[in-house]
Amino acid sequence: MYTRRTFLASGGAALAATPAFARESYTVPETHMPKRVRVSRDYPAGQIHVDPNRYYLYLTEGEGKAIRYVVGVARDGLYEAGEFTVGRKVEWPSWTPTASMIERDPSYAKYEDGMPGGPDNPLGARALYLFRNGHDTALRIHGTPKPWTVAQSISNGCVRLVNSHVVHLFERTPMDAKVVLHDKTTAA
Repeated sequence: MYTRRTFLASGGAALAATPAFARESYTVPETHMPKRVRVSRDYPAGQIHVDPNRYYLYLTEGEGKAIRYVVGVARDGLYEAGEFTVGRKVEWPSWTPTASMIERDPSYAKYEDGMPGGPDNPLGARALYLFRNGHDTALRIHGTPKPWTVAQSISNGCVRLVNSHVVHLFERTPMDAKVVLHDKTTAA
């Protein structure tokens, strides 16, 4: 199992940039800390599998092992299962809401020209951009400035992790890695 010390060390920059009030008012529960686990299939090392039913993301290590992270996933009707590849990796990414996001929540309109990366940005400290057939799908695996929102179906389509956890995942995920967002009715 990974300890808080491991993640504080690997995600120090992400945590340092988090507003002080957020750091003081929320502590990530021990049950949400990444953990090395055995998986039911021997997936090749370097793949990402998301189980939206249990709010887990697995970074496979081969030989039936993986690092399991607790994640937030899309709200009902917005989750898109399928196979993707990591087509881009960005530290402190900017964010621009899609037209459909603005339609669902008009308060996003003030960001229609984009929001620069930083500690208050909805994409958090790091983002893995999911591509299909060489094209950006607008789906992301990203951090969040609101760590209390993991382990829920809450996002507009993306998969979110605690910022220090996404830094850990980002450092270990190669470009072009296979990503499988499993169906909400099947387990990884």
